[in-house]
Amino acid sequence: MNYNTQWAIQWLNDFSERIIQNKQLLSDLDQAIGDGDHGINMARGLIELQKALGEKEPQSVKEAFKTAGMTILSKVGGASGPLYGSAFLAMSKAVETDTLTEKQFIEALEAGLAGIEHRGKSHAGEKTMIDVWEPVIHALRQDELTPDVIEAALQKTKDLKATKGRASYLGDRSIGHLDPGAYSSALLFKALLAQEAK
Repeated sequence: MNYNTQWAIQWLNDFSERIIQNKQLLSDLDQAIGDGDHGINMARGLIELQKALGEKEPQSVKEAFKTAGMTILSKVGGASGPLYGSAFLAMSKAVETDTLTEKQFIEALEAGLAGIEHRGKSHAGEKTMIDVWEPVIHALRQDELTPDVIEAALQKTKDLKATKGRASYLGDRSIGHLDPGAYSSALLFKALLAQEAK
């Protein structure tokens, strides 16, 4: 797999497309345990990201991730903007070469996960996007990432009790619902697998 600038742009565009297509579903999931605006906020920001990538095409993977981080941070409202923004900015800082090896890409994702944990003061098991990011990175390290792994990580958030963010106010009533941030993260990694299949 060639993790180069073109690949990064295509991945970000595919992710954006998947979020825009699932805008209503993401907001419905958020309606159950949050503010109900996750899909609307994410779609708004990712339409802007597609514009940014098209108007001034990044010249490196680092620049592509930085564009994603800055755009999401400034254009996506709610809790998800700062979290995804922090992830992509941390990934950008972790990238030093124009083309990444698989190991370097995984290290960039690990930096992204650390950015989310730091910004959200959260860790795995708290019914957040981290509950998808962590198992996905683990599977990538083992070279075992499949759509089923992503889906299993997402479905596990249903059984978790939220202890972070707006959903934590519901306590036990948050159990039985998928986490919307985990769902949008699942779309991010499904877009990644789609790139690898090309």
